[in-house]
Amino acid sequence: MRPRHHALRSLALLTWTLSTASFAAPLIVELSAEASRPAVNDLVRATVAAEAAGTTPGELSRQINQQIAEALKTAKAYPAVKTQSGGTTTYPVYAKSGKIESWRMRSELSLESGDAASVSELLGKLQASLGVSNLQLQPSAETRKKVESEAMIDAIAAFKGRAKVIADALGMSYRIKQLSVSSSGRVVQPMFRGAAKTMAMEAAPMPVEAGESQVSATVSGQIEVE
Repeated sequence: MRPRHHALRSLALLTWTLSTASFAAPLIVELSAEASRPAVNDLVRATVAAEAAGTTPGELSRQINQQIAEALKTAKAYPAVKTQSGGTTTYPVYAKSGKIESWRMRSELSLESGDAASVSELLGKLQASLGVSNLQLQPSAETRKKVESEAMIDAIAAFKGRAKVIADALGMSYRIKQLSVSSSGRVVQPMFRGAAKTMAMEAAPMPVEAGESQVSATVSGQIEVE
């Protein structure tokens, strides 16, 4: 009876093992995919500055304020350009003896517009008395949002394509277990950056080439293959 009892126990154990194997955990695979799309740089941001040196802060303040006031007056003729006063700094210039021998002052004005032609023309006029310290082109919020959505759709499609390749190679099917989506844009380098200049310059439009920025979307996650 004992051998028969032992055989029955072995058969039951084998049946349980096979049954458990049929419910084995699916294979988990981690993968990611990325897609990029070009976005038109339809927003122009520029910074112009008035900078001067003098013997007293009061003298500098009158001079700088007059330059900024004239710049704002000129900018009013361009309603498509948003103008905003920036920071103003005043600092002493010391002689070798350690005493203050003069003062320097700098005041900035920020420009922003989706009309590159207007910004170009305005900058050309402002350069007669102010210096352009920063000129930057980038996609507007609306443009970036639209292109991000398109890039996300492309990235999700690429993710599903990779998942199918893996599942097909294993002769199995798959389902998405976890998914995360993120987007990013290449940092737009300023087209021009330099110190402010106060020397008189010919009032000619500043060349502004919009170009494009790359907006990317990345999809990463896990799939179950079984």
